[in-house]
Amino acid sequence: MATNFRKAEILEQARRDGKVVVEHLARRFDVTVQTIRRDLSELSDAGKLERVHGGAVIPSGVVNLVYEERRRLNEEGKQVIAKACAADIPDGSSLFMNIGTTTEAVAHALRDHENLLVVTNNLNIANILSGNVGCEIVVAGGMLRRADGGLIGGFAADTVRQFKFDYAVIGCSALDRDGDLLDFDAQEIVVTQAALARARRVFAVVDHSKLDRKAPIAICGLADLDVLYTDGPLPSALQGIAKNRGTRVVETGPA
Repeated sequence: MATNFRKAEILEQARRDGKVVVEHLARRFDVTVQTIRRDLSELSDAGKLERVHGGAVIPSGVVNLVYEERRRLNEEGKQVIAKACAADIPDGSSLFMNIGTTTEAVAHALRDHENLLVVTNNLNIANILSGNVGCEIVVAGGMLRRADGGLIGGFAADTVRQFKFDYAVIGCSALDRDGDLLDFDAQEIVVTQAALARARRVFAVVDHSKLDRKAPIAICGLADLDVLYTDGPLPSALQGIAKNRGTRVVETGPA
């Protein structure tokens, strides 16, 4: 296979799964691990991937990926996580759902639920649930972030503070190895934190690609969650933190 075609397929797999592993790629393309390492280094130099031990991930740092890129990351894993989370939300519940492609997957999984009240600062979630006549939707007013349909800032947070939720369903951009859930935009985080303070139970939906990413601002810690849904398994250090802090971890496994 020509180098350019191989790199394109490597990049597509990284976008789909969140991470690529050198040994797996070498077997897939029937080339040496040295060849794959060179491919990954060239993709890294071009800013398309970020090298990590044993492979590479979609790059992250202080600026988030564009929405369409985030949506394609580990789509199957997000769908399995979403089904597990939605199964734990009974009909007749009130809930907050924040900005994120995994919370949007949860919204898809909730479309057959009845008598829900959903407050969200995510226009995509409002549109997903708009066809469910058994769901009342409240969109938190705020400044529109056109890149992903998010409503952010103090106005949105003020709307959220008027409610008391049975559940807050939140996503994040990264899960740090010390147990912090992280994101990029302080104006977005203030809305999520307002919801956490007004929720009886907090569910976080975090696919495995978030374990290899970085973001600069803390939303909350594992101790603030009731349940963490992931397509794991989590690293042993995070499993220990969750156990010590009383957070139940639901590892859904592959689709």
